[in-house]
Amino acid sequence: MNFLGHLYFSNNDFELMYANLFGDFVKGKDLSGFNKKIQLGIQLHREIDHYIDHHPVVLEMLHHLYPQLPKIAGIAVDLYFDHLLAKEWNQYSEITLPTFIENFENFAIDEQQYPNEYFHYMLFRMKKGKWLSHYDQLEGLDKACRGVSQRISFPNSLFNGKDIFVENEQLISDAFHSFMPEAQAHFSEFIEQQEVHF
Repeated sequence: MNFLGHLYFSNNDFELMYANLFGDFVKGKDLSGFNKKIQLGIQLHREIDHYIDHHPVVLEMLHHLYPQLPKIAGIAVDLYFDHLLAKEWNQYSEITLPTFIENFENFAIDEQQYPNEYFHYMLFRMKKGKWLSHYDQLEGLDKACRGVSQRISFPNSLFNGKDIFVENEQLISDAFHSFMPEAQAHFSEFIEQQEVHF
């Protein structure tokens, strides 16, 4: 999943949310240079990516979407699932989406604990551009697909991602709602198990 999904599965822990997003900017297995919460966030980020990439329902959907989205179907699904999570937010959270986003954006982190200028620039652009607030609209999905498409180093069909979503909306929505309950349980258990080891 993309930004919103990673935040959602961080167990309403705002420090963990930022650490989770930071995971996209950290390479390698040695995380000893970071505090325990950031280590957990990086591990959670990687677990989310691995889980969705290997979930049977997602794999079946990817197989269906691949002819329309060759090489980048997985990227598209991350964006599609974020869109559906935002659109169906009230089914999965007792906190409204605007409140969730506001609380996340207003949470202050110790920037020195996150030594990566690209991470800080991404957060700045995310907040200034209100990326998270646009996910629930098709226009927001279209903008996200086109933006990511431009950053991919090879020609791709993600620029047409919104139309492909609309064409396959029922299939993608069914997969999403099947995936979510299992994912919620999995990541809650993952966080609990990792916290025990720290």
